[in-house]
Amino acid sequence: MQIILKQDVDNLGYKNDVVKVRDGYARNFLIPNGSAMVASESNLKILKENIKQQSHKAEKMLAEAKDLAEKIQGATIDVTAKVGDTGKIFGSINTVVLAEALKKAGYNVERKSIHIVDDGIKTIGTYKATAQLHKEIKVEFNFNVVAE
Repeated sequence: MQIILKQDVDNLGYKNDVVKVRDGYARNFLIPNGSAMVASESNLKILKENIKQQSHKAEKMLAEAKDLAEKIQGATIDVTAKVGDTGKIFGSINTVVLAEALKKAGYNVERKSIHIVDDGIKTIGTYKATAQLHKEIKVEFNFNVVAE
């Protein structure tokens, strides 16, 4: 079944992509959740018109994402955490904490677009993370976990 994605879906595609999926996946999950619509002839015409109107806006967003990627790639972000006597962190560092640290450093990145390479960060040190700033731009950056 051909569908048009209304929003980004992991491991499937991005908003306004026309993709082919199994009928059950489309009818039972994607369409009821509002993530997709059937790729009928009329819906495809509407999609083409919407894409024409959004092309200028998309170019601007791509340029902003490239600028942000250049800034983030060279930077090292410091994340503070409470640490015990043994050097272990109380809790763990996750994407929410990392997004807040990026915002404090002057980079506005959504937490949903951040992926930490090492799962379950529980000690002080330097780690890597990636941020999907645009569907074409993915940047890897380092962050330091330091004691508070």
